[in-house]
Amino acid sequence: QVQLVESGGGLVQAGGSLRLSCAASGRTFSAYGMGWFRQAPGKERDFVAAISRSGNSAYYVDPVKGRFTISRDNAKNTVYLHMNSLEPEDTAVYYCAATVLRIASTRAQYNHWGQGTQVTVSL
Repeated sequence: QVQLVESGGGLVQAGGSLRLSCAASGRTFSAYGMGWFRQAPGKERDFVAAISRSGNSAYYVDPVKGRFTISRDNAKNTVYLHMNSLEPEDTAVYYCAATVLRIASTRAQYNHWGQGTQVTVSL
């Protein structure tokens, strides 16, 4: 079992940046592939980015490619989502998730979820 706690959300103007963090506790962090998802009001929870157990591989959904970067520090049991050039369409609750797979990009492949952190991007 792994517990996940997100932080770093907030209100930012369009074009600005935020860094989300997800701290993990419990079982060995490096045994999990990690991902970020987001859910806008009235919409499904969608995949944003994923990183492999070692951090050597990463996937991104097309709308965030070139703007968002996922990274992890296994020594600190933390995964990050660096978000640049934010747009109002990025407004959502962002969730951190863990999978027993090396890396995964679908919601069903993730076993553990955090509570989410709100990101709001204003014009």
